[in-house]
Amino acid sequence: MKTTVYLALGSNLGDRAANLRAVWQNLAPAARPAAASRVYETPPWGYTDQPAFLNQVIRAETDLPPLELLAALKQLETQLGRVPGFRNGPRAIDIDILFYGDQVVEMAGLSIPHPRLAERAFVLVPLADLAPDLRHPFLDRSIRQLLDSVDQSGIHGLPYPLPWGSRTFVMGVLNLTPDSFSGDGLIQPTGDPLHAALEQARRFAAAGADILDVGGESTRPGSQPVGESEELERVLPVIRALAAELDVLISIDTYKASVAEQALQAGADWINDVWGLRADPRLAEVAARQGAPVILMHNRSRPADAEVQARLGGRYVGVQYENLLEDVAHELMQSVALARSAGVLDGHIILDPGIGFGKTVEQNLELVDRLGELRGLGFPILLGPSRKGFIGYTLNLPPDQRVEGTAAAVAVGIARGADIVRVHDVEPMLRVARMTDAIVRRVAQKS
Repeated sequence: MKTTVYLALGSNLGDRAANLRAVWQNLAPAARPAAASRVYETPPWGYTDQPAFLNQVIRAETDLPPLELLAALKQLETQLGRVPGFRNGPRAIDIDILFYGDQVVEMAGLSIPHPRLAERAFVLVPLADLAPDLRHPFLDRSIRQLLDSVDQSGIHGLPYPLPWGSRTFVMGVLNLTPDSFSGDGLIQPTGDPLHAALEQARRFAAAGADILDVGGESTRPGSQPVGESEELERVLPVIRALAAELDVLISIDTYKASVAEQALQAGADWINDVWGLRADPRLAEVAARQGAPVILMHNRSRPADAEVQARLGGRYVGVQYENLLEDVAHELMQSVALARSAGVLDGHIILDPGIGFGKTVEQNLELVDRLGELRGLGFPILLGPSRKGFIGYTLNLPPDQRVEGTAAAVAVGIARGADIVRVHDVEPMLRVARMTDAIVRRVAQKS
């Protein structure tokens, strides 16, 4: 009989992030991972004269009884490089059983729930990512309630790495423009764009968005470029406000190095470059210097290839590829080479095939269907089909009626290997992602 377990991971020696990933990769057959929290950097606890830890919580399914599971986890710790040390001291990896179903276990060498769970913010913070409403059987309080009663100072979520493969991550779009192709531009003749952006961001975060993508320049076919100063005026106040209020990753959607650098200083975590470092060569240097993850998008957009219809918006026509997937992969790796030459780490690179950017309707459909062929490049994949023209022209629908078409593209994209989906309609697309994960990743959405 399978039992749901929650495991706490910690590492402060060696490549800490790699140590956490190795647990996910090597946990079977003792347990089958189902979901992972965000990774958090936390100050040392108990013995403070040691490096900071990375902490994470994994939800998994196991057939093993508690003591056998504990033995398997201790063996895995040794396999991954843990050596005997003193209590609360530094370690390459530490794996603790927090919960074993709803059972209370008291045996020699094992107590479940973990006896010091309620006082350890470095465990409660990532556990709340996965199971905020899970109740402690002794204390009769939820994880969220326990977390509210402990000091969380010094704990912060990392912008990278995300636990790729554990689930699909959802990026919500905040368009600080008056002319977004999707009709959701937050700069309007009446109204305060900062207020509108914050309200939308709060809704996205409450729904469960992992990342907010803030952009100040429209990239729709036929749009006009925005000057650097105007773009900064649009995005910086919003990024500062989001960073101060919400515990969610923030991406700056720009191809300008100066905008990206100032956005990172204001609180952004990632850079999302629709030109894959080709528009401004200094952008790669900014990403490397700031240690910021960067999304590199494939883009062959040319104004001469754009066609715009009043009802359906823009699309590209007559764009020629010798071999669609091979050409996209080759050009993405050219962007990767630009990133590497500037000093960007491979672990900070995400690839985006550029749905809707210099591709015809048919090419976009093919690219979504064959997305899995880009997995061989060795980088996480972001897919951004939301409300795009290829959906509108396929279904003969304007942007505000493309939710179902977007849902189909998101589901197929996840099935083909997408790690992140970039969407305008966060709440329904989160449901699509969770259901698709339950099918293709066998990730159960439960607390």
